[in-house]
Amino acid sequence: MTAAIRVLLVDDQTLVRQGIRSLLALTDEVDVVGEGADGDEALDLLARVDVDVVLLDLRMPGRDGIATLHAMAERGHTTPVLVLTTFDDDELVLASLRAGAKGYLLKDVTLEQLVSGVRCLAAGGTLLQPAVTERLLRAMTDRSFNIGGAVTPEPLTPRELDVLRLAAAGWSNREIAKGLHLAEGTVKNHMSSVLLKLGVRDRTRAVLHALESGLFD
Repeated sequence: MTAAIRVLLVDDQTLVRQGIRSLLALTDEVDVVGEGADGDEALDLLARVDVDVVLLDLRMPGRDGIATLHAMAERGHTTPVLVLTTFDDDELVLASLRAGAKGYLLKDVTLEQLVSGVRCLAAGGTLLQPAVTERLLRAMTDRSFNIGGAVTPEPLTPRELDVLRLAAAGWSNREIAKGLHLAEGTVKNHMSSVLLKLGVRDRTRAVLHALESGLFD
């Protein structure tokens, strides 16, 4: 039997945490191993508890979600972070992705979507929920957000574009390999090439750069 994915849940609202924990308790795929009401509690738990994925709220008193992401990077924590957000968090979501979050979900997602998102990040994937992507792109344009990357990137090959498109859909390298009938190592090589050509440092920024540049059109 596969071990449950260990999750750290960080949200300042007790009822929200209880609700999410209760939902996740309905599945044997995820185990909530810690809860924090703010970033300081999250950082303390990360130093003491073995965690696979962090579910992080952005709007919290004290050390908020963005500050927590920056502190995680400074302290060398590489645990993937899945941001739980609301529809009016466009600017914060973009800031969180720039700070290292690997994806985001709306707080009204179903249990199946939440577990799928946790599973995706635990497997090394990136999750950008389609329901929010258009709003984020408008926010990038309206507020001049800079995701980074090459101004005139080297063109991607059709296969590299296939890999990036599936990564944008939240597929892990293993799932992409299976879907495209490739070796997982080949997928990793394609993704490394994509990052190099786009001038970005991770999959999340590669996907955002591709969306912003219209590469998926």
